[in-house]
Amino acid sequence: MAERDLKTTTIKSLFWKLFEQGGTAVVTLVVQVVMARLLAPAEFGVLAIMLVFVNVGNVIVQSGLNTAIIHDPDVTERDYSTVFWMSFTISVVLYLAVFVFSPAIAGFYQIESAITPLRVLVLVLIVNSYNSIQEAIVARNFEFQKTSRATWAAAIVSGVAGVWAANAGAGLWALVIQQLLQQITKCTVLALQVPWKPQLVFDRARAVVLFRFGWKLLASGVMDQAYQSLSSLFIGAVFNKTDLGYVDNGKKYPYYLGAMLDGTIQPVMLSAVSSVQDNIEHVKRLTRRALKTSTFVIIPSMTAFALVAEPLVLILFGEKWLPCVPFLRMYCFIYALLPIHTTNLQVLNGMGRSDLFLKLEVYKKIIGLSIMCFTVFVMRDLYVIVGGYIINGIIATFINAAPNKKVIGYSYAEQIRDILPAFGLAAVAAVAAAPLSGLAMGPLAMVLVQCVVFSVVYLAVAAILRVEEFTYLVNTAMGFVRRRKG
Repeated sequence: MAERDLKTTTIKSLFWKLFEQGGTAVVTLVVQVVMARLLAPAEFGVLAIMLVFVNVGNVIVQSGLNTAIIHDPDVTERDYSTVFWMSFTISVVLYLAVFVFSPAIAGFYQIESAITPLRVLVLVLIVNSYNSIQEAIVARNFEFQKTSRATWAAAIVSGVAGVWAANAGAGLWALVIQQLLQQITKCTVLALQVPWKPQLVFDRARAVVLFRFGWKLLASGVMDQAYQSLSSLFIGAVFNKTDLGYVDNGKKYPYYLGAMLDGTIQPVMLSAVSSVQDNIEHVKRLTRRALKTSTFVIIPSMTAFALVAEPLVLILFGEKWLPCVPFLRMYCFIYALLPIHTTNLQVLNGMGRSDLFLKLEVYKKIIGLSIMCFTVFVMRDLYVIVGGYIINGIIATFINAAPNKKVIGYSYAEQIRDILPAFGLAAVAAVAAAPLSGLAMGPLAMVLVQCVVFSVVYLAVAAILRVEEFTYLVNTAMGFVRRRKG
């Protein structure tokens, strides 16, 4: 693909991913706000424990094979079916395992009422074995508008059903219904758009080739998801379910914001890098642009979110959720580092270096697990536990960036120089907006005033200093508008 054509395709794809991520994030937020008001923090804590098994299972079901499909330039229809049958078989085995052991899991955490909900929720693994192939096909063809439509439909259908169930007094079942319907609807809408259906074929030779690439991503994904999930399991075991609900919700909303913004750029970047992986100079340009752009957007968003966290939680969720505010602010810092993690890892995926990807995960998880065990079982303090995640997140930026000095000639020092403007601008804007919290005004007025002042200062200083990322985004937006009018 020519560089100019790739740029045009990439910009269109970014638009559709932004439309998908932004729109569904708004819908999801509305749904979560309503359900948080209807349900107790302890019920969200139980869901967090149940989702551990779903999330780890999803990583195993996909087995890194969907990324292998995106990366491999010679993929055929037979490969799609081969990968599907592998994923489907794994999903059925995992479902049966969770079905059998769900009473033991519920008994350990003293949540016997969760046995049947867990068995129903894990059905999502079977749905995702099909959905992962659909999304890989969409990513290969840069047809992200199809995913956008499916994600929008899923958010609306599952949100309405979940809120209705919560309002009807379904309790934990409302959360299960919302989670399960979200994936079923997304898969169904994608099936109406993606002209692919599994065939009764299995190419053993191609399965071996794809798995040689995918197994490293599988191992990396399992380690990462297991590490992320262990925090919920440990907190649920050492503390109570209400505490877990506060920590999990404090993590959830910064994660949604980070996933919406960074998730717009990174899937498109993987497809773009995969298509030009033989041109190292071009890959480095794409990488720098992705890192600088995502950082320029995510850093101020997380800073502003942390700034208005208390009045915003009070408005949206009510006083019963105020204990989650300190955790929310701490996770805002953790997810502010998201671009440097995801950009470097997507480069390794796009360049076919799943071997390096796996090594990085091993190093990070040894360090992360050591910090987690110390903070949970020795310090036994929720704030220290989340503080440990911050320390681990900072260390992980060094580890994730290190290989790309050799792979594409993009050193950690260069990356730091590229992202420093966003940190500096966010600090200046925060200093300008923070004192406003002392004014006598209601929570809603406080949120609006601080966000407006923060945004104006951030963008004004960026324009005055002619920060490259600001200029690039403005020029890109204007060019896109001109092309639409033309």
